[in-house]
Amino acid sequence: MKPSAPGIILIAIGALFLLRNLGLDLHLGQLFATWWPLVLIALGVGMMVRRPS
Repeated sequence: MKPSAPGIILIAIGALFLLRNLGLDLHLGQLFATWWPLVLIALGVGMMVRRPS
């Protein structure tokens, strides 16, 4: 079974918030500002390799 992209994104966001609550100080805004293009690239690649059903 192939994992869905929205599910993976929600897990990643939840993990970031959990790490922050556990004391690992992450600047989520700065992290998102740095890595948002990678999300777009991953979504584009996922759309290209997905076969139409």
